[in-house]
Amino acid sequence: MSYKNLIFDLDGTLWDPRLTIIKIWNDVLQRHQLIEKELKPEDMNQYMGLLAKDIVPNIVPGISSQRVQDILSEIVAQENKVLRVQGGILYDHVEETLKSLVNTHQLFIVSNCQNGYIESFLEYYQFNALFIDFESHGRTGKTKSENIQLIMKRNHLSVEDSVYIGDTQTDYDSATSNGLPFIFCTYGFGKLEIQKQIPTISKFSDLKLNI
Repeated sequence: MSYKNLIFDLDGTLWDPRLTIIKIWNDVLQRHQLIEKELKPEDMNQYMGLLAKDIVPNIVPGISSQRVQDILSEIVAQENKVLRVQGGILYDHVEETLKSLVNTHQLFIVSNCQNGYIESFLEYYQFNALFIDFESHGRTGKTKSENIQLIMKRNHLSVEDSVYIGDTQTDYDSATSNGLPFIFCTYGFGKLEIQKQIPTISKFSDLKLNI
C-alpha cells in the first residue's frame, strides 16, 4: 500500500477532548436544569463522532428541537473558545508522527464537528502548517461522506492515492462510500461491524507501517 493523501478523522483519531468538553456540557446542561447528576468523560464515548444535534436528545430525551438548538449554540460557543486555550489530550506520538508524515504525504482532516472546532485543534497545537485542508459538518451542513468528497474534489485527490483514517463505523462507511480504503484506529471510541479484514492501528505511530 502506498498512499499520498492521508485524510484524518479528529476525535478518537488524533486527540481525546472529553476531559475538556465534559465540563462545558455539564455546566450548560445543569444551568438549564436538564440533568440531575454530572456526566463523566466516559459517558461521552458513545456519542463521539456523532452530530451534536443528535447527542443532546440522547442525553435529554423529549427535549424540543428548538431547545436543542439553544443548548447547542451555548455549548458550541464555549467549546470553540475553551479548546483554543486548553486543548484536549493528544494521543501518544501524534505530533512527531504527523511532523514526519508531512514530509512525504499530504494531510487533511474531515470531521462531523461544529465550525471552529478543527480550527481550535490546529491553533492549540500549532498544527496549521501540517494540514493542507479540512472540512466539517458545522461549516457545510453536509454528511461526513459528502465532506470527504468535497475535500477530494477541492484538492484534486484521486481515490487510488488516498486513504481515510478514523475510529468509528461512520468513518468506515463514509470512506467506503467514496471508494476510499480505510485504516481503523482501535484505540479510539468506536467499534466496527464488518466481516472483512481491514488495516488497523493500535497506536498512532503504527500508521507509518500501513501507508
